[in-house]
Amino acid sequence: MVTDWMPYNVKTSFMRTSTAFRSISRRSVLRGAGVSLALPFLESMGRAATTQKPRRMIGICNNLGLLGEHFFPATKGKDYELSSCLQPLAAHKKDFTVFSGVSHPNVDGGHPADVCFLTAAPHPGSSSFRNTISLDQYIAEQIGTLTRFPSLTLSVNTRNRSLSWGGTGVQIPPEDKAAAVFKDMFFQGNAAQIEAQIRKLDTGRSILDTVSEQAKDLQKDLGARDKERMDQYFTSVRDLEHRLQASKGWEKKPKPVVSVPAPLDPASPAEYMDKVKVMYDLTRLALETDSTRAITLMLDSVSTPPLELKGEKFTDSYHNLSHHGKSESKRSQLKVIDVWHMKMLAHLIEGLKSVREGDETLLDRTMVLYGSNFGDANMHTTNNLPTILAGGGFRHGQHLGFDTSNNYPLPNLFVSMLQRMGIETDRFASSTGTMRGLEMA
Repeated sequence: MVTDWMPYNVKTSFMRTSTAFRSISRRSVLRGAGVSLALPFLESMGRAATTQKPRRMIGICNNLGLLGEHFFPATKGKDYELSSCLQPLAAHKKDFTVFSGVSHPNVDGGHPADVCFLTAAPHPGSSSFRNTISLDQYIAEQIGTLTRFPSLTLSVNTRNRSLSWGGTGVQIPPEDKAAAVFKDMFFQGNAAQIEAQIRKLDTGRSILDTVSEQAKDLQKDLGARDKERMDQYFTSVRDLEHRLQASKGWEKKPKPVVSVPAPLDPASPAEYMDKVKVMYDLTRLALETDSTRAITLMLDSVSTPPLELKGEKFTDSYHNLSHHGKSESKRSQLKVIDVWHMKMLAHLIEGLKSVREGDETLLDRTMVLYGSNFGDANMHTTNNLPTILAGGGFRHGQHLGFDTSNNYPLPNLFVSMLQRMGIETDRFASSTGTMRGLEMA
């Protein structure tokens, strides 16, 4: 379904639409002499702008987990004490909730479980596994038409592992080059380039029409199971045709203008934390300009060589360190890495808090979900997942601790997030309700 000729935004999101340029909204623009300048949020935009402020979500998965004894707080409730791993987040303690004793029911299989972090599809290691729709894509289906990009699917150090999955269980390939995403979000292109892009989209629709007719002929002689698969395929084709047409409609609409330079992608996979920081900055910028309202970021560590961090020395690759076998040397190095992850998360939270939207901040309007598919990477266990939810208009500043042996369903958190987005639903995947103990602000 995804081909090389497609532009980045179609390849990764399958769809491209945009917010209407409302006359009294944050997306208002000034035009003149061929220049389009997107306005920031202005207090004088008044009540109309305030009521139209969007909500957003970011889903981040660190697929080698965190050391539980250093991550999980020893005490629960509002008066909990930050663990050693969480210390870099101390300045933002009131802005996030930490969870323990949560997991996805029946999601097992070790490393393959990372693709289920936002889907909760069961048994990812089985030969018959088919993934289900991810949280971000569920959101994109509901509100994706309101932004130029219905969603952004990003990664660090991989283009093969994605958190984003469509309704038919098709993976949406991630983009691991921040500069390419920045260009697609903010570089308008000249008239000839825009027309060339529209021709590509027209070609794409013609290709899909041809493929669809061929597939219909093939279906005549198929058995029941294959016909079911072809029906799923046709659903994907129709969906992509619709979204390609929507993409075509927005090619000539002006993109936001930003004052920051394009990001520089670190060249080496060993510059892991630098890559994470670049992606976090890109994520903040995408939300600040309302280019999208749903972003996923896979922090892939499995194929990462020994990390290069100033003042730190690592004796082995990130993956091998995670299989520490209780070696104190490896565990001490992992703890350094885990703390760095929290430093980077603090950087993202601080950046979101620095952007004002009337009497709120960008963090107040953005849910930041950070966690892992592993409770213990050394043992490949997928229970008691380290999980943080920051921002988004919830009452935070607490540790919600559940039974670490008989875990509480993490998909319940997804239902709460969907409802906070204004999406009316009481179910997602294997949920049993909303997240107990998490209240809206």
